[in-house]
Amino acid sequence: MTQQDPTEAPAWPTGYFIGERAPELPAALIDAFRAIPVAVAGDCLGRSVGAVGLTAYHGDAPLSGQAVTVKIRPGDNLMIHKAMMDAHPGDVIVIEGGGDLSQAVIGGLIRTTALAKGLGGFVLDGALRDVAEWREGGMPAYALGHTHRGPTKDGPGQINVPVSIAGLVVNPGDLILGDLDGVLAVSAQRAESLLHDARRHLEREARIRKHNEDGTSDPERFNALLRQKGLPV
Repeated sequence: MTQQDPTEAPAWPTGYFIGERAPELPAALIDAFRAIPVAVAGDCLGRSVGAVGLTAYHGDAPLSGQAVTVKIRPGDNLMIHKAMMDAHPGDVIVIEGGGDLSQAVIGGLIRTTALAKGLGGFVLDGALRDVAEWREGGMPAYALGHTHRGPTKDGPGQINVPVSIAGLVVNPGDLILGDLDGVLAVSAQRAESLLHDARRHLEREARIRKHNEDGTSDPERFNALLRQKGLPV
């Protein structure tokens, strides 16, 4: 029998692929983003990025972790289980499920496993189930919806490939941020500078909020914008 050269890439079956894990971001950087609201990070990224239509099923705990991406056949969770087996503590499993709401692909048993492994959470372009268990908290989960109908475990699927989640493109290793406002992805190369930008943005918002509370807001801030539009004010 001819043996495969170990230096050659494996011959993946059609529809299946497992890519290499992305380099890890510093834990301190990931943790620091838990104090950054998603809206603030989004403002710093141009205000038009992030997923649309996802619901936080776990409560209000923030999400911050690196993405392990999974592309599945809608309604099937075989490769989700494999991704979880290989994931590191703190990783966020980001699942492209084709927007399908007819079958849930994560549920209470997966949540139990994720808690035991110390995973960071889930972001799902599809449906979950066992809503009451997710509401207990402890494991962030964002999804398009929920249903009682369960998944198949037949495949195919791919791990650590670019995915599209509710209008958001996510690459393996991206920093995933989530809170009650929504979910966005930050490239690993942008994460450190974004943290600096977001902290400055929060300082600016604090000054504006103080002026609003004191009734000392400068009307010229908006009048100048209106004059630029041609309105004589």
